[in-house]
Amino acid sequence: MSDNGLAALHGVRVLDFTQFEAGPSCTEALAWHGAEVVKVENPIGGDPGRLSASEDGKTDAYYFLEFNANKKSITLDLKSERGLATVKELAKKADVMIENLAPGTIERLGLGYEEIKAINPGIIYTQIKGFAVGSPYEKFLSFDMIGQATGGTMSITGEADGMPLKPGPTLGDTGTGMLAAISILSALYKKKDTGEGQHIQLAMQDAMIQYCRTALSAQSATGKAAGRAGAGSVTGGNAPMGLYPCKPGGPNDYVYIYVTRANNSHWHRVLETIGRPDLIDDERYDTPKKRAAAKPEIDALLIPWTQARTKEEAMVALGEAKVPAGAVFDTMELRENPSLNERGIFQTVDHPTRGPDKIPVWPVKASGNHVPLKPAPLLGEHNEPVLTEWLGMSSSEVAELKASGVT
Repeated sequence: MSDNGLAALHGVRVLDFTQFEAGPSCTEALAWHGAEVVKVENPIGGDPGRLSASEDGKTDAYYFLEFNANKKSITLDLKSERGLATVKELAKKADVMIENLAPGTIERLGLGYEEIKAINPGIIYTQIKGFAVGSPYEKFLSFDMIGQATGGTMSITGEADGMPLKPGPTLGDTGTGMLAAISILSALYKKKDTGEGQHIQLAMQDAMIQYCRTALSAQSATGKAAGRAGAGSVTGGNAPMGLYPCKPGGPNDYVYIYVTRANNSHWHRVLETIGRPDLIDDERYDTPKKRAAAKPEIDALLIPWTQARTKEEAMVALGEAKVPAGAVFDTMELRENPSLNERGIFQTVDHPTRGPDKIPVWPVKASGNHVPLKPAPLLGEHNEPVLTEWLGMSSSEVAELKASGVT
């Protein structure tokens, strides 16, 4: 929660039973808008994401730090009678409850939607699963790559004559989490007027279809399943379009160039930039359709020019000429980029066990939302403040819970 009250979701309480990435991405987005997000974790180990990618099996993984900034952590043994009773008391005080545990887990714990709604009718109860209720796969386990495989994104990624590939970004996890966060915000808006809660359910497979709409439009136009187009577009060919090699020839030394298919304006600007204005009126290339058919020839015109420049030099020259172009920046280049750091897209947080750690924060700038970055919580770090502030427990009562093994 923002210390200065300038957060958009100031005062919103979120009870968080999420793990790994899809759910934590959602709750972190809410935390970046000032919601008080309290992770409820098992006293032994906590969120499996804490240690699953840890190099020593003891220190919270950088993976965990990336997806749990600005949250609080409490520990409760939900298989104990007192732990379950305590979490139900917390649920009474929450605006939002969210989980992405394995199918059926939250219900077996006695914390399903109907049970929580009975004690808090205004709760916004959110569930993220791999597959939807009613799907023939609803009881199946899922991770990011399963969501991407079954939701279409892999089928349209890769070379036209190659096998499907998994897109590098974790669309199945973080992409699903963002759709869940949007739906929670919508529900919070309605709750302000009506006081009503909602039951929000989202499946990774279904969410991925949302990210395949361009491909689905191509399918509608052709009557065939959308194919793969490598670095091109599944909606059709164009030239110039794609990755062009730059010096010094490293694994990411490429610039992406794209000219519009609507007219000749970008093409003429490309020719001016590469020193070939003599081709502006050349009948071989004077329409987008002709250029698409002559892509190898056009690539042969551009490659010597791009190879004589770094990817950023090529991007700047083309960008200043009003040609859409982008250098392929790798993750290290982005993290160390002066502009991104100056604008606060990357910020350094001091973690109690990891020390200084630079992470990307919420990229949207909004005048009505200011939430300073705080590190991901240690396991159970906020047991006492949450239990005292939410439930009015005394310090001695919190200590007794710990002594009895509940927290």
